[in-house]
Amino acid sequence: MTDTQKQNVQWFPGHMAKATRKIKESLPLVDCVSVLLDARIPMSSMNPDLDSIIEEKPQIILLNKCDLADNNTTRLWIEYFKNQDKIAIAVDCRSGRGLKQYREAVETVCAEKIQANVEKGMVGKAIRTMVVGIPNTGKSSLINRMTGNKRAKVEDRAGVTRHNQWFVAPGGLELLDTPGVLWPKFDDPSVGDKLAITGGVKDQVYDIETLACRFLEILAKDYPTRLTERYKMTDFDGLNGHELLELLGRKRGMLISGGEIDTERAAIILIDEFRAGKLGRLSFEKPDLD
Repeated sequence: MTDTQKQNVQWFPGHMAKATRKIKESLPLVDCVSVLLDARIPMSSMNPDLDSIIEEKPQIILLNKCDLADNNTTRLWIEYFKNQDKIAIAVDCRSGRGLKQYREAVETVCAEKIQANVEKGMVGKAIRTMVVGIPNTGKSSLINRMTGNKRAKVEDRAGVTRHNQWFVAPGGLELLDTPGVLWPKFDDPSVGDKLAITGGVKDQVYDIETLACRFLEILAKDYPTRLTERYKMTDFDGLNGHELLELLGRKRGMLISGGEIDTERAAIILIDEFRAGKLGRLSFEKPDLD
């Protein structure tokens, strides 16, 4: 990947500032913040400035797409966040897995607020949470699941800009979906790679073959048996990404005129099959529990 391509995956400062400002403006309207992360890449899908942005507001970490992540690694991440005094829950927003625990977690982190409402005679007053997350982490899926796919919009309220959207979930929960996109700032190109592989960055930003080569190097290092099981690839120790891509294409019979391997087609197949879950549960980041 060229330096230009790497630069393309960085946010423009003005866009990031707008997103941050929108979140800060909305914080007084909510009781807690629900942070959606990709369970396969929790650190790469988290804004490192998030804690300072939301300040003292209680937060709940939702490790979404847990059905695609390595179970053991996800448990380590839950422990990692617990050590930071944060509640983290493994969820799959499409199927609804873990969302009962999510609702319970909202009640736990907002216990003082709920009790204060009771003492003021406002029993059953709705608890409000702001949903934040980078693209493709599942904000819409979460809101649809929690609202019963109705995406019921709450009436306009003072202090809520017309661009904010409130949605009502059964049982006294309101979710605020802000238009500002929360995105991580990153200097490490490997973060961009992981975001691109999992679909957090538009495919047009990355060269698909370069991305596939980097992905294959990760698989060869951390999940070599998946390459053997899925693509019948063997004896690939020491091969670089391009050589791995050629081997995959050869094993799949992806040949073009002259017997040359169609590496572009092989790259597309690899990324598509990964995103479809055909390579099994994979996690690309592990927490430091020391």
